[in-house]
Amino acid sequence: GFVNLHFSLLPRWRGAAPVARAILAGDEHTGVSLMQLDSGLDTGPVFATWRTEIARSETTGTLTARLAGVGAALLASQLQDYVDGSIQLMDQVDEYATIAGKLETPEARLDHRVDRDTALSHVRAFNPSPGAWMDVEGERIKVWKATRAPVQVPAGSLDVSSGAALLGLSDGTIELLEVQPGGKRRMRGAEWARGVTWESIPLDKAD
Repeated sequence: GFVNLHFSLLPRWRGAAPVARAILAGDEHTGVSLMQLDSGLDTGPVFATWRTEIARSETTGTLTARLAGVGAALLASQLQDYVDGSIQLMDQVDEYATIAGKLETPEARLDHRVDRDTALSHVRAFNPSPGAWMDVEGERIKVWKATRAPVQVPAGSLDVSSGAALLGLSDGTIELLEVQPGGKRRMRGAEWARGVTWESIPLDKAD
């Protein structure tokens, strides 16, 4: 039968966006699976896997590239045994399956009511596409990179008074390190912060 290389540890994250869904869910590990295709959605028997830790700095783009390299090597090392029939096929346990649906732009909206880990995972998961975003003063701002900030900003507010773009969340603050205003180039968050006409706004009113 035909063989497929899938970027998750099946049966977790069957479907179109396994890498992004793993990051979005806060998974600590992922990997690649070599499987025999059947009529279902990534449901065929698995004959080789490779497991790795997800670094907190990895985006969907960078992690996908890393898994692609590893997956190609795994396929090269296992394919002949598969063709010869000397490798064991392991059926997936369907009760452990999760579905990795395609990413949609509406769900890429960054929720300022969540905690920092959730927000940072969100930014990484939607990079490079479609990009995490917020509506600020009627303008859609994409957020490409962010980090924890050792300062306190009121939850649910966006503050630029310090010269940095700081977003207050439920358990602390993150700094927006790289953003992209609508129709413009990507820029450092601090550069964008210098160009706005306000110092702090509550996001419930801003969006």
